Amino acid sequence: MLAAAALRTAAADPGMWLPSLIGQRIDDMRAKGFRLTAEDIYSVNRASMKDAVVLFNGGCTGELVSGEGLLLTNHHCGYGAIQALSSVENDFLTHGFWARSRAEELPAEGVYVRFLVRMEDVTDRLAAGETAQSIAEAARREGKGYRASVEPMYYGTQHFLFVYRQYDDVRLVAAPPSSIGKFGGDTDNWIWPRHTGDFSVFRIYAGADNEPAAYAADNVPYRPARHFAISTQGVREGDFTMIYGFPGNTQQYILSDVVKYVQECSDPMKIAVRTARLDLIAAAQRSDPALRIHYAAKHANIANAWKKWQGEVLGLERLDTYRRKQESEALFAHAMGDAGYGEYHEVLAELRREFARALPYYYTRELLAETLRTVAYGYSAEERNDPLFARRRPVERALYELVFEEYAARNTMLPAIPEFEAGVARCGSAKAYADRIFELAANDPAHAELTALKGGIERLGREIVAQLGTESLRNFNSARMSELYADYVTGLRRWAALCGREGDMFPDANLTLRVAYGSVAGYEYADGTYHEPQTTLDGIIAKDDPSVYDYDIPQALRDLHAAKDYGRWAVEANGRRTVPVCFLATNQTTGGNSGSPILDADGRLVGINFDRTWRSTMSDIEFDPAICRNISVDIRYVLFVMDRIGGVSFLCDLLHLFVRAG
Repeated sequence: MLAAAALRTAAADPGMWLPSLIGQRIDDMRAKGFRLTAEDIYSVNRASMKDAVVLFNGGCTGELVSGEGLLLTNHHCGYGAIQALSSVENDFLTHGFWARSRAEELPAEGVYVRFLVRMEDVTDRLAAGETAQSIAEAARREGKGYRASVEPMYYGTQHFLFVYRQYDDVRLVAAPPSSIGKFGGDTDNWIWPRHTGDFSVFRIYAGADNEPAAYAADNVPYRPARHFAISTQGVREGDFTMIYGFPGNTQQYILSDVVKYVQECSDPMKIAVRTARLDLIAAAQRSDPALRIHYAAKHANIANAWKKWQGEVLGLERLDTYRRKQESEALFAHAMGDAGYGEYHEVLAELRREFARALPYYYTRELLAETLRTVAYGYSAEERNDPLFARRRPVERALYELVFEEYAARNTMLPAIPEFEAGVARCGSAKAYADRIFELAANDPAHAELTALKGGIERLGREIVAQLGTESLRNFNSARMSELYADYVTGLRRWAALCGREGDMFPDANLTLRVAYGSVAGYEYADGTYHEPQTTLDGIIAKDDPSVYDYDIPQALRDLHAAKDYGRWAVEANGRRTVPVCFLATNQTTGGNSGSPILDADGRLVGINFDRTWRSTMSDIEFDPAICRNISVDIRYVLFVMDRIGGVSFLCDLLHLFVRAG
């Protein structure tokens, strides 16, 4: 009974489920309000929802919303492309971009999307002697633009083949000004209430045969097998929601010792180093508009995980996850021993021994990634000849000094890099050595001293990989820990089966397509403080402050609010006429889910996922159904901004983007 109770308490609801196996969850989904079938979600025999969802540029999700390749994702997912297309003269980051015709759509160089063609359990094929490489290579030959990989689930106790079709001609159609798409900036990131219009619009192009093709002026809009209808009926607390996307990484089954390392060592180190880097970059951005644009994407990339880690530490402390996992591991070993599986006690003991051995290598590799690996060891001639480089030099020099000093101070677990130590000794300090290395990188990138230092860093990196037996640090792993985790997770699944809860265990996220479901819901933020699940334009106006970059909204938005000129997007909320902006739901999400479609009970698009609440960021390790919430921009706000700010109402009307209420 204790084992069963522990599993119910630990079960993450709603989970991240493999689409091809969603039939195992469909009864639960329908009991919670879903009105479609498993075949509507995933099918290889007919068009299904999977055909309207894409992996966007290798790290986000996007969704098709028209029969002519129109795609929605987050503003922050398209940020790099928008930045690359921006200049001081055409500052699309600041002012937004709205293509008035197909001819005005801008090629987003380097951006690609992937559609899942199918997924297949190949565990038995591997056991029969086939290799993952041969299975994937055979799948790639099945069609033009095909990509394929074999991915492990449950620490390699199962393997699935994922076959994708990649399209490389992707063009920017629309992006709101950053004062809408990034409203609140780093201040509001991960925070509720949220008022960010985090969306951007792209279009996928293909050859005349609808097949993948390199960019060409005569390519045509891609014709998808399926696209989502959009509902403007809105959401209410308790409404069913489903998210379909590519979550990047969760760590549900890690050892309690790993939780302690994350909470007390790893996250605090990374937070401290990134805080200092962000302070330097932010000061430069405030000083020069060109530097603001140049460092915009870099600042956003650094800040996103930085703030997430802060919330993660607070969440792990609040839930007392380390102690709870310790208790669960002891209960597991005892229960499995009683059931005749006494070997799991030793599996846990060996996991702890291997983690203790590997920990210094994890830490040093993370420290390198946050310090010495964040700067260039030689700028290209093109970069050095760019007129902006002279204005960047003080910033770049300061970043070198910072990360060299941080590495020197924090490298406490493994022997240092000899070239680095010799350079510090020769120059008198880490800061002085950083100055020398920067000058060489900027003026003499082929200098032997640069090559030697870079070689020393790479040599230590190779030694760490050799000691861990893997190049991946996913879930703080090593080759031996992977073997032990496979045994451990097999035991957890047996334990779940003994308790009648096997169906509640889903594999960790690994950037493969997943389904999560739940409902629109607020939560109790603190004693006596309930956070409602919906925000509105009134909240944007309340935050509006022209003196603060993150809260300086476009004048057009102020004017629309003052005149209450909302057109068809107006709603009544708390007795006021306003426009909905964002909402909360209980779907389990993580990195990679950015841009994912939020769907209603009939599979219609009602929002675009873009964040979690700050008190939810520990959910990669422990999901708390009472407080973990994902944040989405309401599709009605997306359409309002397109229509009333961008003036591109044809995107709503001519392309039939939405279905009217009722």
